[in-house]
Amino acid sequence: MLTLSKKILVAIDGSPQSDKAAEEAVRLASISGSRFKSRIAALLVLPKSDAPAVIDYLPDDSRKPVDVEAVRKRMFYVIEKSAREGGIELESLIAYGDPVEEILKMAEAKESDVIVIGSSGKGLVKRTFLGSVSSKVAMQSHISVYIVR
Repeated sequence: MLTLSKKILVAIDGSPQSDKAAEEAVRLASISGSRFKSRIAALLVLPKSDAPAVIDYLPDDSRKPVDVEAVRKRMFYVIEKSAREGGIELESLIAYGDPVEEILKMAEAKESDVIVIGSSGKGLVKRTFLGSVSSKVAMQSHISVYIVR
């Protein structure tokens, strides 16, 4: 059973599982909000684009810079809408790098009580050989991790 949480970090990536995690984070904040003011930090981790050797071989039209604001709007849409409707304080964050490392780093930086993350939905074979972000976060985190299916 999850305890009431003041500071919730939710990891998002635009997947259906991520949308469910976002909605669950808002629900948890609403429940906790009856006791004290809860806040959510929503984190999107984008890969570092430090692969110039690969970029050199891409066609010119695929070398356009990523419109981070457009990505942000699309990825944060569900949680921003849910938080606004629920009257929950929300901070939208973007980090670059390894998702597991960045999620754990941000949870510590924001002094989060819980990390909410969607299940990857991978099958047993893929999960066994590749692992998943949610399971790695759960294994390495020093705070509670709520994996939403």
